[in-house]
Amino acid sequence: MSHGVEPELSFLSASTAGLVAETMQALAAPSRVRILSRLAVASCSVGELARDVEMEQSAVSQQLRVLRHLGLVVGEREGRQVVYGLHDDHVQALLTEAISHTEHLRLGLAARPAGRAVVA
Repeated sequence: MSHGVEPELSFLSASTAGLVAETMQALAAPSRVRILSRLAVASCSVGELARDVEMEQSAVSQQLRVLRHLGLVVGEREGRQVVYGLHDDHVQALLTEAISHTEHLRLGLAARPAGRAVVA
């Protein structure tokens, strides 16, 4: 998913760090995480999302605006409604890794990179 170029993770520029932080803020709201997880299953309309994540349509629409602005979801008009889906495989990978990391921490299974000391 790196498009043939592995990103340099050793040290980010301030501008890149800002963009990454802005993207990661999407995961700071449980409602947005639930919306992303629902869209990871299949694309759907605002009404379907609202029903499935148990939120008002207006609240879902507001969260979708944030997620669209961050480039995490896309909407495609189908007749009178807009069907939303994840922007690309990167978004699903980001969500999957965040969930996996959280579960590993919860279970006390956090893996440590080989050859690196862990400082708490």
